[in-house]
Amino acid sequence: MAAVVLHEQRWGVPSGLPCVLLVHATGDTSADWAEVAAGLSVDRLVVAVDLRGHGESPRPGSYALGELAEDLVVVADSLAAEQGRPVDVVAHSLGGLVACLLASRRPGLVRRLVLEDVPVPHPRDPRPPERPDGDLAFDWEAVLQVRAQIDEPDPAWPQVVAGVTAPTLVVWGGPSSPMPAEHVAEMAETVADGRLLRIDAGHLVHARQPVAFTAAVRGFLALPD
Repeated sequence: MAAVVLHEQRWGVPSGLPCVLLVHATGDTSADWAEVAAGLSVDRLVVAVDLRGHGESPRPGSYALGELAEDLVVVADSLAAEQGRPVDVVAHSLGGLVACLLASRRPGLVRRLVLEDVPVPHPRDPRPPERPDGDLAFDWEAVLQVRAQIDEPDPAWPQVVAGVTAPTLVVWGGPSSPMPAEHVAEMAETVADGRLLRIDAGHLVHARQPVAFTAAVRGFLALPD
């Protein structure tokens, strides 16, 4: 399936610093990043997307992780061309896996990568979620398809992660996170240039500890190349 055009929200204005591309988790939208985006956009352009099936982006009914990644490639490629330099990517949970695919497939588009509570995928017991009542800001089919791909992941994921050459900060949410600590640590160890930071906030680090998360991101993005 061809890439779809993703809805974007923008904060700040272009500057001498790389643009930051924000990628949300399953069931969230670009609006989930509003507080972090405000903190990051004081000196640069910040762009958050709605992944396919979420928010105001199209709902094509097909949600393979590779398709989500191809959609993101189009956005990153456009921003890199617009800004004349690779982008910095900050991504949460599902968004982090999509960002890993982007960074592995198109390393020239990503300068630095921040992965919020993102483990290397390993097989796990399926726990089908129950659909919430009422209208949703996302396609429920996207949740079901994504969960299936994470419960029984492609065995090539370690190679994908090893192909991420951009300097990478992996933020773990601490022992209250449902993500296995050893698999989050594996992410930081498997990328070519990774480091691990613990912020005790559970899985929703940027939502529960926005000041600490934003400060960590800004500090990492400011490190010399």
